[in-house]
Amino acid sequence: MQYETIIQAGHPRLLLFFAGWASDTTPFRDYRPARRDYIICYDYRTLENDILPKSTYKEVDIVGWSMGVWAASHVAPALQIPIRRSIALNGTPFPIDAECGIPPTIWQGTLDNLSPLSLHKFTRRMCADTEAFHRFLRVTPRRPMDELAEEMRAVTRMQHTMPAPAFRWQEAVVGNKDRIIPPGNQTRAWQTSGVPIRTLDIAHYDEPTFKHYLQDIWTNNK
Repeated sequence: MQYETIIQAGHPRLLLFFAGWASDTTPFRDYRPARRDYIICYDYRTLENDILPKSTYKEVDIVGWSMGVWAASHVAPALQIPIRRSIALNGTPFPIDAECGIPPTIWQGTLDNLSPLSLHKFTRRMCADTEAFHRFLRVTPRRPMDELAEEMRAVTRMQHTMPAPAFRWQEAVVGNKDRIIPPGNQTRAWQTSGVPIRTLDIAHYDEPTFKHYLQDIWTNNK
């Protein structure tokens, strides 16, 4: 796992954001959560859980998106810092699952046919419309293709070998226009674990939603 500190100002609270598969910090580095340091995690070829010294922060807020929900579900319990709030965006703790995640046939087909063209199509499906897609292209991550395939293979291996995560999220946001992780599967996953669900009329990637959950809600959230 890679991570980058975006804000390091000595705040006692931290916003820890787990981005999705194929991500880096580029689409998310301009957000400024109030009164918090801000770290972005990505690249889940491995899952480190010692990224924060215990004495650094008094508490942490966690936001996970897409594959980052699964990664955070494994990493968060080992942080040894009180978790104040946890919000899952368009993802579940079960990334490859016919009922509660991405159907295995779709996942494997994506891996088997991964190419610059298929990634371009995947990115388009993440966005609600052409305008949103063109905005995302201005901040799209630029990671090597072989690295993205390695990440998918690693996630597959870890899901099959690691125990199911026991971390309990406080809130889940499900986009009913999500064309990456079926909204019905997301809803089923959260209903099974009893996590409150907020359904929004958004696609898998939605810039205003990120602005809200990575910046705006913390303005009056002391």
